[in-house]
Amino acid sequence: MPKLIVDGREIEVADGTTLLQACEMAGAEIPRFCYHERLSIAGNCRMCLVEVKGAPKPMTSCALSVNDLRPGPNGEPPQVFTNSDVVRKARKGTMEFLLINHPLVCPLCDQGGECDLQDQAQYYGAGRGRFHEPKRGVENREIGNLIKTGMARCIKCTRCVRFIADVAGIGELGAIGRGENIEITTYLDAALETELQGNIVDLCPVGALMSKPYLFRARPWELTKTPSIDVMDAMGSNIRIDTRFDRIMRILPRLHEDINEEWISDKTRHVADGLAARRLDHPWVRDDGRLRRASWDEALQRIADAFPEDEPDKAAGIAGDLVAAEEAFAFKALMEALGVANVDCRPAHVPLGEVGGRAGYLFNATIAGIDEADAILLIGTNPRFDAAVLNTRIFRAWNERDVPVALIGEKADLPYSYEHLGEKPDVLLAMAEGKTAFLDTLKAASRPLIILGMGALMRPDARALWGAAARIAQACGAAGEKWNGFSILHTAAGLVGALDAGCLPGKGGRDTAAIINGARDGELSFLWLLGADEVDTSALGEAFVVYTGSHGDAGAHRADVILPGATYTEKDMTWVNMEGRPQMSCKATLPPGAAREDWAILRDAAGALGVSLPFGTIGELRARMFGAAPHLASLDAIARADAAGLEEVAKLDGDVAERVVIGAPVVDFFLTNPIARASRVMNECSARRAQTNRQAAE
Repeated sequence: MPKLIVDGREIEVADGTTLLQACEMAGAEIPRFCYHERLSIAGNCRMCLVEVKGAPKPMTSCALSVNDLRPGPNGEPPQVFTNSDVVRKARKGTMEFLLINHPLVCPLCDQGGECDLQDQAQYYGAGRGRFHEPKRGVENREIGNLIKTGMARCIKCTRCVRFIADVAGIGELGAIGRGENIEITTYLDAALETELQGNIVDLCPVGALMSKPYLFRARPWELTKTPSIDVMDAMGSNIRIDTRFDRIMRILPRLHEDINEEWISDKTRHVADGLAARRLDHPWVRDDGRLRRASWDEALQRIADAFPEDEPDKAAGIAGDLVAAEEAFAFKALMEALGVANVDCRPAHVPLGEVGGRAGYLFNATIAGIDEADAILLIGTNPRFDAAVLNTRIFRAWNERDVPVALIGEKADLPYSYEHLGEKPDVLLAMAEGKTAFLDTLKAASRPLIILGMGALMRPDARALWGAAARIAQACGAAGEKWNGFSILHTAAGLVGALDAGCLPGKGGRDTAAIINGARDGELSFLWLLGADEVDTSALGEAFVVYTGSHGDAGAHRADVILPGATYTEKDMTWVNMEGRPQMSCKATLPPGAAREDWAILRDAAGALGVSLPFGTIGELRARMFGAAPHLASLDAIARADAAGLEEVAKLDGDVAERVVIGAPVVDFFLTNPIARASRVMNECSARRAQTNRQAAE
């Protein structure tokens, strides 16, 4: 391992370490603009200059490996100086050049207070510049609904270009021109089409790229910052919610190496305006076909009057996609207290949780485990839409390690090449019987990864497809104790937590599909929808419907009684991501008006219905839940599932609709839940994407 002396301190580092990284390991602070730990090295800002003893000039530390340093004349380690007179003068000169054409409008710039250029100019720059010529003008570029450009401020660090190419995997951004006239732009000034473009605003060290929805809304020092968890997909990305008074101004990513690293999707970032729009802030009851505002007591009494107390088998409950683990546990407890066995948390036809234990419904390989996979099979999923940040890891595996990828199901526009094996279930069944060539590729891999998406599990023949996928995992050695590559790619943030909490049909109870059919056929007279907006509400017949939720979406439009709930930013709740990792969201704002947290609504409803629940506070509720599912008490830890459970799943079989294409579960990435559908920004993005798709089809 190479040794070097940094500012008089001798250190030893690994081969391939950059000089910048080595200097920081020695405790030195190195300024930079173009360098970023997760991007390829560009070496074009020159701010990270250091002095290497014996070198004819200051060296760019980000682009120089420690292996390239020469030892001293007597074999002593090379010496590096990070704060010498030569270095300070070089950095001042670099900063002076960077500011030649910069407009210097810091009080007007939305980046003020969070600008790397502003901070480093203050610390490393000179007091004044020597250039007084007119500054270069640069035309701003229109690159989509989410990013506002101020290209006169651009210092050509190319972080944005490298992120789009290296992480998002879509080469839509690049540089034109040469020297002083270089400009960053999209191809033919088209809008960016990646679902991760908001991250380049975080990466931009100046105010050249800004968030359009957040533009001129607040200054960073005015904001209260609350760490929380995202629920726009099932990854459980770590986020920071910035609020000003009682309004959410923006959502930013937090670092978590094993989940989202430091990226979030555009839906996660820009859904903030939907949290305040179309909110339910008072109870409502339906009289003569029209909804009217009511008090909590009246709404709860209306529910008590409608509940079939003598025939609980005619009642049912469905928990939705954005229900936290505590809420699902409380919902199941309420249904059990009422004698109702017809309760489910899964979308229609999804069989997860019936057999196989937790191994049957978790992303067993873990999200970080994608970095170790050496062959990947996708079944019934489009990872770009189902989990945009997770898709960056698949792209990285393909791009950096040449991992082969294959897809069974509807074709998808992915940033990596893949072998399309077919669209229909017959290909999956053939592979389960060993009749597909890609199975040999999986068998040859030491860590094969089978990703089964919800597109294959939300079908009437889902059990057979689930079993076939498990048999493939067994055949290629992906279902072992050391490496369990059988992984379910969920799209609902609350589903794994609800399954862990036991929100499933009781003995003889109906699942979601049977509940909907029963309501349609008149066999069920009472239905409680706990945030369930993705069910077919037009098929509920004459049943009395209670809806608990935060937004006036599909469930509220069909309801006979509406009980206003809280969103994920308004409560401290446990969310379990697709890999089985419990995490806690934090309350950033209070629910509007008379809205309450869902668990408290269920507790109060129990009193109105004449039953008692074994908890009265959130602490007591959690204690009960942890008793039933102890692993939920260990936040940010994954309780590994027993891979032996997949043997039960592999035995599943049945009739298969072989001519029906295995579709992708997410049709419109921007409008997947009530919060997103209430967002003006998300609706604009959806409309623009639809227009782009129409133009491409023409």
